[in-house]
Amino acid sequence: MNEATPKFVIAIDGPAGAGKSTIASRLAKALGYVNLESGAMYRALGLKSIETGVPVSDGRALLALAQRSTIALEPTSEGNRVLLDGRDVSARIRERDVTDAASKVSTHPEVREWMVGKQREMGAQGGVIMEGRDIGTVVFPHAEIKIFLDADPSVREGRRVVQANAQDDPERAEKLKQDLRERDYRDSTRAAAPLQAAKDAIHIDSSGLTIEGVIARAEQIVAEKLKQHSMK
Repeated sequence: MNEATPKFVIAIDGPAGAGKSTIASRLAKALGYVNLESGAMYRALGLKSIETGVPVSDGRALLALAQRSTIALEPTSEGNRVLLDGRDVSARIRERDVTDAASKVSTHPEVREWMVGKQREMGAQGGVIMEGRDIGTVVFPHAEIKIFLDADPSVREGRRVVQANAQDDPERAEKLKQDLRERDYRDSTRAAAPLQAAKDAIHIDSSGLTIEGVIARAEQIVAEKLKQHSMK
């Protein structure tokens, strides 16, 4: 991206297992944008709640924990480094116990409000891609480009099983599928910023597409927006 190219904010929302993280990372590299992974911030706080013993059910205590924590994302050629109080927790936050904690931490309105403020600070200068569940509706409602990435639940469940290498472990595979169903329910029914597509979001159904196919469609959306901008 050269200096003359507009630095858009690109919001990618959608349910768990739709491929948001992969698409955001790949698209950021293709455009020369920074990938600000909002979910990693909730994961980092979820990890700290585990390490400090703060209950994931206590919104006030979690907010206080967040306020005395430092969560930073450092873009690299291999993806984001996630730093929690200066410590690299990039690998640890992908583990199952942290994933579960992050899902519960994110349901608290006071925690989400704090996170939204931090995310807006990170994206204030544009030239960023943020993915999550409420980026286009809450965090950046005025984002120039909004994409809602979805896939059939059975497809998303299958992806989770493959990602976890659980194809040959029926019991574990079923548990992963059940976890995803529960995550879908929590995300869509929570009081604070429930998962929903922004009215002006462009939908991409990744059910029958390869990663390359989704990337191509997303790049087309960005190219069309850039063309419209140049004609103003």
